[in-house]
Amino acid sequence: MATREGPDAAAITRYITETYPDTIVAQAMGGTFFSCNEESWPNFATIATTDAFDDASDLDRDGVFRLNVGVTGRTFDRHVDPAVQPDYTALDRILPHPVYAAQHWLSILNPSAASFETVVKPLLDEAHGIVSSREARIREGRARASDGGTEG
Repeated sequence: MATREGPDAAAITRYITETYPDTIVAQAMGGTFFSCNEESWPNFATIATTDAFDDASDLDRDGVFRLNVGVTGRTFDRHVDPAVQPDYTALDRILPHPVYAAQHWLSILNPSAASFETVVKPLLDEAHGIVSSREARIREGRARASDGGTEG
């Protein structure tokens, strides 16, 4: 059974939706997906609670979940040593995502309270910022196009 010294998946979901009010949440197949666009769904974070997406993390263990966060390449490289073979079943460790590492996604299974505060929250800030900024640029482009491309 997983330890409960850190936030559970529901607490992390609450943190994300309260911290980033523009977040749109979808749930499907044992996963929770966090985005800033209801139509195109570029996620900035996900929570997986089952092995429906992959079985690398053995999420069918009692109480185990995986928080996944999309970051910049620079941040990804700061957290991942390519010379080390990750143990995707390890709790409370920042790992490359078992499937989406090439897209600069990081994962952590059952983060402790300390890891959530010091490591995960800054990663979520970055991930949300990436998607939120992209969505703002898209909205601005659409607004300019609907104005006939005129400024000011």
